[in-house]
Amino acid sequence: MIVPATAERISEAGARLRSGGLVAFPTETVYGLGADATSDTAVARIFSAKNRPDFNPLIVHVPDAERAAALAEFTELGRRIAHAFWPGPLSIVLRRQVDCPVSLLASAGLETIAIRVPAQVTAQAILKAAGVPVAAPSANASGKISPTEAAHVQMSLGDAVDLIVDDGACQVGLESTVVDCTTDRAVVLRPGGVTMEQIEAIAGDVELSDASPDKPASPGMLQSHYAPDASIRLNATTVDTGEALLAFGPHRFSNFAIERNLSPSADLPEAAANLFAMLRQLDSEADRIAVMPIPETGLGRAINDRLQRAAAPRR
Repeated sequence: MIVPATAERISEAGARLRSGGLVAFPTETVYGLGADATSDTAVARIFSAKNRPDFNPLIVHVPDAERAAALAEFTELGRRIAHAFWPGPLSIVLRRQVDCPVSLLASAGLETIAIRVPAQVTAQAILKAAGVPVAAPSANASGKISPTEAAHVQMSLGDAVDLIVDDGACQVGLESTVVDCTTDRAVVLRPGGVTMEQIEAIAGDVELSDASPDKPASPGMLQSHYAPDASIRLNATTVDTGEALLAFGPHRFSNFAIERNLSPSADLPEAAANLFAMLRQLDSEADRIAVMPIPETGLGRAINDRLQRAAAPRR
């Protein structure tokens, strides 16, 4: 059931979360599928609703850094990065506190926990209304395109969700950057809404993880992920007959019937915000999608990460 983000519905969302329900809610990145992170049963409902592998950890959302510190052991690096980017589209991986109440299922049995403080107003209000840490992966079937509108959640998960709180389209449109801060060097496990360059300005040299997708240390590391039903051909400099085109910037291609342009002006933030919605649109209209090259700089790195996983062979 989709409901507007009114004070009454936000209060209802908090109550449903406390009682073990599943609530989809907007953040600045994508819509999340929330459950009480301290309840094994509630967290298990997330995995069931999404058909998500239980070795794929979840991000736990809290309204502020103080509540995050009750769950994780903050390193000096973690504190610096949290101070710079929270609230915002960045998640931090740290060691769990000895008495951390979050379900081990949410951490996929790891000794670490991924935590985020979102900036979006409705997300903040729901987290405060819930009064518990909220595990919230993207609110879509596992491996499929992430939702940036409430209707996307309904189409993907249907009645598996108890409540969908609608507050319009997500501003960033890509999932959060995930950074491992368990040591004194930042390791980006997943590119996202905060760029490598922004993190380097705070943390110095930053490493990009090459960890195995079969043993993910954070969400979004599976090889095949964010996938439409249509096949995807990356870095296209031509368009084949029968292909739809996902364009970026100006071009002179003419032999295609269907096109969406992530950003006609080649603006990477605009492209990031449009990525998942436009992939969904093309997926509903075509069996094959050609994607123009995206620069591997700034947010382009995160866009390419999502596109590469969307194009990966299904297992």
